[in-house]
Amino acid sequence: MSGRVELWLYVAQRLSAMVLAPLVIIHIATMVYAIRDGLTAAEILSRTDGSIFWACFYGLFVIAAAVHGAIGLRAILREMTAWRSKSLDVAAGAFCLTILVLGLRAVEAVT
Repeated sequence: MSGRVELWLYVAQRLSAMVLAPLVIIHIATMVYAIRDGLTAAEILSRTDGSIFWACFYGLFVIAAAVHGAIGLRAILREMTAWRSKSLDVAAGAFCLTILVLGLRAVEAVT
């Protein structure tokens, strides 16, 4: 892969981390707040049902996590194995797509 593509992957990895960091903090804080107040899973899901805010929040979370995870997995496999062919990029892309589809389906199910 060209140096330019590697640079863009590096940038995408860092940007996705910048998006993920506050989303993770908000997610954890929300879960701690909900659990401390004694909400059950059913009560939490009833509050997210039909919420555009939570759909967008977790949709962005899934997209950032899929991009971040796929690029990170690709980098780890390149460093830890001899896998350097185009099939590594295809596998990383398939991983990203799988996480996107499964994650966005989950978001759709709870909002």
